[in-house]
Amino acid sequence: MSIAHKSGALKLGDRIVNRIGYGAMQLAGRGVFGPPKDHAAALSVLREAVASGVNHIDTADFYGPHVTNQIISEALHPYPNDLTIVTKVSARRGEDGSWIPAMSRDELTQAVHDNLRHLRLDVLPVVNLRSMFDVHQPAEGSIEAPLTVLADLQRQGLVRHIGLSNVTPTQIAEGRRICEIVCVQNLYNLAHRADDALIDDLGRRGIAYVPFFPLGGFTPLQSSTLTNVAVRLGVTPMQVALAWLLRRAPNILLIPGTSSVAHLRENLAAVRLALSPQILAELEEIGAPAVAVEH
Repeated sequence: MSIAHKSGALKLGDRIVNRIGYGAMQLAGRGVFGPPKDHAAALSVLREAVASGVNHIDTADFYGPHVTNQIISEALHPYPNDLTIVTKVSARRGEDGSWIPAMSRDELTQAVHDNLRHLRLDVLPVVNLRSMFDVHQPAEGSIEAPLTVLADLQRQGLVRHIGLSNVTPTQIAEGRRICEIVCVQNLYNLAHRADDALIDDLGRRGIAYVPFFPLGGFTPLQSSTLTNVAVRLGVTPMQVALAWLLRRAPNILLIPGTSSVAHLRENLAAVRLALSPQILAELEEIGAPAVAVEH
């Protein structure tokens, strides 16, 4: 059994994927813009991931732009039968590397065709619509128009399944009235737990939850608490954060990213990490709301 298989498995659309996958964002250059510093290393990371049992790769054609998809194709095409590539649409990149909403019918249609061409696929297994009402965090606003475009492309046979990213519960409910939603991608980790109730609700509905930035947005105090736990366990903070996410809910799929084979192996090794009840209690405190003290 490969190491990724030890993370367990979960249904994603009509596919079964291992719960620890790989996020390709860091294969592009600094700021997710331009080519990687080491092209050969990028190819090696992807090949090592698949050799280790990873069968869920997350990407987007606006990473680079086009860079990560072209590297994925170069490294892995023709793809293993069990590999599920998940991409996302609704953004484009400015010449300065900025992130620009691209949610019109023409832009979304072009994005799907760009993903198909650069990944060398006839059908995209899963496409996530990323809400862009706020580039950095979920913000309310109707996703009916862009999601209807994706649903039309799904009916044309270009997209097999549809997911959502950077969305609110209201937008997920709206989306589920338009088409089947197989996964939701949002910022979530030990320190940022606004989606606690949402994760459990999605689990009851058989919808995968894919957290990104497992170490993103920690305060110095939260970070030091995580580091102290990791030191005592003899592992890295990232390994602890990933192991906790695997324990958090059975419908969570992980997509940690890296451009280093060594770091990839460290991330995958998180599936072997056992967290005692005492350690879990300490980690839970990281995301606990602060209690105001009256003076």
